[in-house]
Amino acid sequence: MRILLWHVHGGWTDAFVRGAHTYVLPTTPDGGPWGLGRAGRPWPASVVEVAPADLADADIDVVILQRVEEIAECERLLGRVPGRDLPAVFLEHNTPRRDTVGTVHPLAGQTAIPIIHVTHFNELFWDSGVASTTVIEHGIVDPGYLYTGEVQQLAAVINEPVRRGRITGTDLLPRFAGVAPLEVFGMGTDGLSDALDLGPAELRIGGDLPTGELHARLGRSRAYVHPLRWTSLGLSLLEAMHVGLPVLALATTEAARAVPPGAGAVSTRVEDLVRTAARLMADPDDARSRGLVAREAALERYGLARFLDDWDAVLEEQPARTRVLAVGERRTQ
Repeated sequence: MRILLWHVHGGWTDAFVRGAHTYVLPTTPDGGPWGLGRAGRPWPASVVEVAPADLADADIDVVILQRVEEIAECERLLGRVPGRDLPAVFLEHNTPRRDTVGTVHPLAGQTAIPIIHVTHFNELFWDSGVASTTVIEHGIVDPGYLYTGEVQQLAAVINEPVRRGRITGTDLLPRFAGVAPLEVFGMGTDGLSDALDLGPAELRIGGDLPTGELHARLGRSRAYVHPLRWTSLGLSLLEAMHVGLPVLALATTEAARAVPPGAGAVSTRVEDLVRTAARLMADPDDARSRGLVAREAALERYGLARFLDDWDAVLEEQPARTRVLAVGERRTQ
């Protein structure tokens, strides 16, 4: 199967392109949101870069839509309407914004393109209307057990923590830094020390690292902090669990489902998490034991094989489904 998708979410795509298909990524010389292509990632040879102008001749079997604007872009570049002339699904990465229980999904009023949610929380909170919905939980390329916990510090991965503020729980970080030094990785972390008025003994900036280097650096820390108030489900949390870190997570969105008992601590009471952080700093054996529980749970629920099997099951349905819809439309004309 030849699958068209834009490189929108690097972490998710890293798992998706490990399947048995050919993955066609639009690529432009300047990159950007409509032509990022492989972006230098060490993906399999089955990930093929194609110039947008060449897509009309690219023999696409199905498209994975991730932005509403891609529907019109497909029609413009391929001359085919997703859901009618081209089998398609819409992948919803995000939680609804603002009106969290009343937000109507942009594709709620149609039945031609199924919506695939990445968490059960997302499916629950989006009003998807008459659209068909399915949940395919995340899959992670296993980095291996990398945990040493040798550095008596906490780690977190947060993109744009200054700009996003309370959404990412940035205001909570000083409470954890009061227990042990906190190393924060991710994009846009340069101004975090000034924003929180924390010195180098309390806050260390790890920066935006390549995936392999990030995993190795995470494994040196004693425990992982996931302070995000509102997010679909941070892939960095699942990666930290795969690495073997015990995790301290706010019991919000999907985290309460992802982190099992014994893998660290999950609570809406920040003091519970801070208290557990202090315990893990003082007891490295307990930290290691909890991290092993986290890794086992992550491998079982968010393993790559299950993820790819789930996607294959959905994608195999789409060509036949689209033919049925097309016939139905012709009969009503």
